[in-house]
Amino acid sequence: MRSLIELVESDDPAWPEVEAAVAAAPYPVEVLAADARQADAELLRLQVTSRSWLGAVVHRCGGLVIDHGWLRVLGSGNEQRRLASLGEINEGIGGGIVVAQDVLGGQFAWVAPAEATPTIRYFAPDTLRWEDCEVSYGQWLAAMLGGGVTGFYEELRWSGWTDEVAACGLDQAIHTWPPLWTREGKDLSTASRRPVPMSEMLAQISDG
Repeated sequence: MRSLIELVESDDPAWPEVEAAVAAAPYPVEVLAADARQADAELLRLQVTSRSWLGAVVHRCGGLVIDHGWLRVLGSGNEQRRLASLGEINEGIGGGIVVAQDVLGGQFAWVAPAEATPTIRYFAPDTLRWEDCEVSYGQWLAAMLGGGVTGFYEELRWSGWTDEVAACGLDQAIHTWPPLWTREGKDLSTASRRPVPMSEMLAQISDG
């Protein structure tokens, strides 16, 4: 297990790159403050250098809130905004590291198979399947900050979604009825929608 000194790079270009991508984003991106002690603990647990985008996000911020809160990129957590840390979300989970969640209960995971290049995979709440995005964490986050959220979720948005999503807590998801993965629930403009705890939403999806 590498020490904190080995993981925190003194010459660290990753975080300035992330900050530049945040500044250039076409929609609001909130950078949540990090607690230094918690950030050190999270990086130690992750065992990824801060020279990488994944390590930089975990070590330098509590999380990234993208496009009015539609996408929540996990960092070292932020109690005030009720966003859990990457470590808390992944406690007891194997097979990959969940790095982000969306307001509908979708999850992005960083998966590093044996003898294969790690990629980001997405668990889609409308199909209940994991999909390989075939990009690295850095490529994925750069795309999401660069405007990719709009196209990725285009078919899952409804008129007035901005206000509903912004009012939803970062520890919540928007529950829809009929469920999103059913044929009757595909049209979110006509579905019943309400905020529920993210844990409740994920439990329902796993049972779906």
